[in-house]
Amino acid sequence: MMVQVQLHCLCLFTLYLTTGYGQEGRFSGPLKPMTFSIFEGQEESQIIFQFKSSPPAVTFKLSGETDGIFHIQDGLLYHSRALDRETRAVHKLQVSALDAYGATVEGPVPITIEVKDINDNRPVFLQSKYEGSVRQNSRPGKPFMYVNATDLDDPATPNGQLIYQIVIQLPKINNVMYFQINNKTGAISLTSEGSQELDPIKNPSYNLVVSVKDMGGQNENSFSDSTSVDITVKENIWKAPEPVEIVENSTNPHPIKITQVRWNEPGAQYSLVEKEKLPRFPFSIDQEGDIYVNQPLDREEKDSYVFYAVAKDELGKPLAFPLQIHVKVNDINDNPPTCPSTVTIFEVQENEKIGSNIGTLVAHDMDEANTINSVLEYRIVDQTPKSPREGLFLVQAYTGVFQLALYSLKKQDTPQYQLTVEVSDKDFKTLCHVQINVIDINDQIPIFEKSDYGNLTLAEDTVVGSIILVIQATDADEPFTGSSKILYRITQGDSEGRLGIDTDPQTNTGYVMIKKPLDFETAAIHNIVFQAENPEPLVPGVEYNASSFATFNLFVTDVNEAPRFSQQVFQAKVSEDVAIGTKVGNVTAKDPEGLDISYSLRGDMRGWLKIDPVTGEIFSVAPLDREAESLYRVQVVATEVGGSSLSSIASFHLTLTDVNDNPPRLVKEYTGLLFCYPLREAGSLIFEATDDDQQSLQGPHFTFSLGSESLQNDWEVSKINGTHARLSTKHTGFEERVYNIPILINDGGQPPLEGTVSLPVTFCTCVKGSCFQPTDHHPGMPTVGMAVGILLTTFLVIGS
Repeated sequence: MMVQVQLHCLCLFTLYLTTGYGQEGRFSGPLKPMTFSIFEGQEESQIIFQFKSSPPAVTFKLSGETDGIFHIQDGLLYHSRALDRETRAVHKLQVSALDAYGATVEGPVPITIEVKDINDNRPVFLQSKYEGSVRQNSRPGKPFMYVNATDLDDPATPNGQLIYQIVIQLPKINNVMYFQINNKTGAISLTSEGSQELDPIKNPSYNLVVSVKDMGGQNENSFSDSTSVDITVKENIWKAPEPVEIVENSTNPHPIKITQVRWNEPGAQYSLVEKEKLPRFPFSIDQEGDIYVNQPLDREEKDSYVFYAVAKDELGKPLAFPLQIHVKVNDINDNPPTCPSTVTIFEVQENEKIGSNIGTLVAHDMDEANTINSVLEYRIVDQTPKSPREGLFLVQAYTGVFQLALYSLKKQDTPQYQLTVEVSDKDFKTLCHVQINVIDINDQIPIFEKSDYGNLTLAEDTVVGSIILVIQATDADEPFTGSSKILYRITQGDSEGRLGIDTDPQTNTGYVMIKKPLDFETAAIHNIVFQAENPEPLVPGVEYNASSFATFNLFVTDVNEAPRFSQQVFQAKVSEDVAIGTKVGNVTAKDPEGLDISYSLRGDMRGWLKIDPVTGEIFSVAPLDREAESLYRVQVVATEVGGSSLSSIASFHLTLTDVNDNPPRLVKEYTGLLFCYPLREAGSLIFEATDDDQQSLQGPHFTFSLGSESLQNDWEVSKINGTHARLSTKHTGFEERVYNIPILINDGGQPPLEGTVSLPVTFCTCVKGSCFQPTDHHPGMPTVGMAVGILLTTFLVIGS
């Protein structure tokens, strides 16, 4: 009866296989625990699985979280309505097998239905309108508010993944976005432009339209929602405070609050950073942003401080740029005046006019300049000595300038004065000491002890440096000053500067000496006038007169002197191929006494030159050869004719320039150039040429060729570079003997020269790489002395 009912019920339904599947991937099987995954929203009457019964079981029973949706009939497990994951994501069911009497014979076994999500819910903002505020200049990227939306779909699938976006910003100035949103968290913050440009005065509020999309915003079928966000811009309170002024050496209890900073929001962590590294940093900040000075400050030690206040978040990241704090230390009068030195020394000339400035006393005060604390006043409180009377000097009260007050001074009367000066500021007084020295003025001229030093006769060969006369003048001014020091000079009679005068600084004695050789022929008599003068100028109204001048007559006697060449080295240059008898140079000499001169040569080792004894002209008398000697040196002797026959010597240097007069040649004698006989393949050897003529910087450029046309079938010559060539065989059919090969070498000069050289090349039997020679050798072969062999490696032999 039960079966019939079941069959009757079965015919009432059209069952469809669901898209869900079991663990084993099959749609029928025995009763056992299973899990099925089924997408929500599918059509009703969908078969999930068919359980097969085993006797005595004849039917199945379903229990658990069926919600009136899940059924089982004839072993077919199905759902009669669409599933909804948001109502129940997992259904826990139990299936039992029953016998014909309704008794349980197997089970119940657990059956789990997992409802898979589909995107059937749109995201929804929690509020239709949001309100927030932000401070101007807030740090870009730091959130100041959030918007939130929810979606009932599975957040573990794209269906529930939400993406936020700012759709509209009003106003939008210059098309620049001032706000940004984290597309995953909904956190709203300022952009870099917004951090810089937001100004509550210009635009106190902004409106944003923010949208949210599910499916990660990547699907055109995704759902969306939007909301309105009103943002108020508040004034930035993170601003540098006004500069702080602190009175130095405060006696109030410390620390003392001097200023404060505040971040735009509570919870900031504050710190101070030094701008310059100081031995001690006297400031601190608490976590309310209050800044303190921790100890008294000394303006004279440091008159101002600059440091920075920093605000950081709970992670230690800066919330904004640091603020610069300026602290000025105000002065109090806590320093007395100080003297510039223990004693300040001034000098005043005697006969100085009344009112003349003598000097300036500059005292110092460590207190702040240009304030009442550092204004100094000067006053003379004592004068020693007080002769000829007190009050000889005065000082300007606020400049410290000293002046002569009553009389002109005389050094002979009082050479020195000591002054005590009181220097004071508004609270302190200091005594400074000033010494005034009266110095002599140059009002006396030097006077020679005699006006005529007579006559003196000297030979013209008197040694240079000899002292010939001592002169003396005196000066009545103060000794050892510029007013009494005497300098001597010759004003007449020595136009060529042959004499000089040195002065003894202790005695003012003048020593006349010979500075340059005397010359009878130039000047036999010198009428000398001396002048004595001071390095300091004379005072107005005083002039040098005849008492400062003296005379002296110097007679120079003649001495027979050797001839004098016009120069010590004469130089000339000629080509090495000049004709015999060519003038190649000349020398000149004169005799101081005017005697005739005879010239001769000395050291003409090659016999190339002769000299005209009268004129000094030099001629070639033999062929010159640059290759033998390129710079030819001889000595020329000039001898006076008559008299004492004195002579002098000069040098003559003749430089020979090259002509191309040497043909090329081999750089060495080439003997033992060898090839092993019989020659198995063509071979070659290298040789080098040279030239005795002067070469250019680029070196020689020789050309090479065979010296006989008859050899061209057997040999060839090829150039390697400007000095080397290669001689090569052109076949292997040579006899065992010596071949003398003529080589023609051309130097390419101007004019070109050629030289023919001979290269002896030997073909011989070789034993172990050496040439073997029997005792009875053939003509042209190496001698018996070479029987041991000549190593081929002695010369460069290169296989072609």
